[in-house]
Amino acid sequence: MKAEFRIKTRADIPVVTGALVGINIVIWVIMELLGDTQDSRYMLEWGAAYLPYITVGEEWWRIFTCMFLHFGADHLMNNMLILGLTGMRLEHTLGHLRFGVLYLASGMCGSLLSLYEEMHMAEASVSAGASGAVFGVIGGLLAWALLNKGKVEGLSAKGLVGMAALSLYYGFSVSGIDNAGHIGGLAGGFVLGCIFAILSKIVDFRKRKPYTID
Repeated sequence: MKAEFRIKTRADIPVVTGALVGINIVIWVIMELLGDTQDSRYMLEWGAAYLPYITVGEEWWRIFTCMFLHFGADHLMNNMLILGLTGMRLEHTLGHLRFGVLYLASGMCGSLLSLYEEMHMAEASVSAGASGAVFGVIGGLLAWALLNKGKVEGLSAKGLVGMAALSLYYGFSVSGIDNAGHIGGLAGGFVLGCIFAILSKIVDFRKRKPYTID
């Protein structure tokens, strides 16, 4: 059996994925040592997103900072596990810089759609988490697979669609999940993934052949 993933050079090491996972974990550990990460008021003190604070208080930076905060260990580990598994693949495909741009932009797309949904529904809740950005990574992989013979780094477009569908279904079937943030992140990552995939037809981002492991 063969799977398309092997680190051959230092440039192949998923440093951005590793850094993002590390940053999220370190922030959570520090916060947990100083307080309770499942306390909404405490999360607000650290930069969680909250509609009145952002629109009325003009604290727009919360759209960014909320991406690095998590409600409890389970929330953190679920996001970091998926990020680690999918991020290293997309980072190898796009390169470090483009992957970082896609991750952060997708996360902010998720935050913005979540805010729009709250404004439309006239309700507000404290929200945080890297799930919008993580869905963006899945969207980026899906876009690349669809535009590159149906596969990317050993993952098929069908499998990625299934992964996204199951994750969205879980979100809609469980209360307290920011589904708008997930959809916004997925859409943002897919659009950026399409742009990068189309540009790759003109410029080879990595300038190396795919690698395999037996």
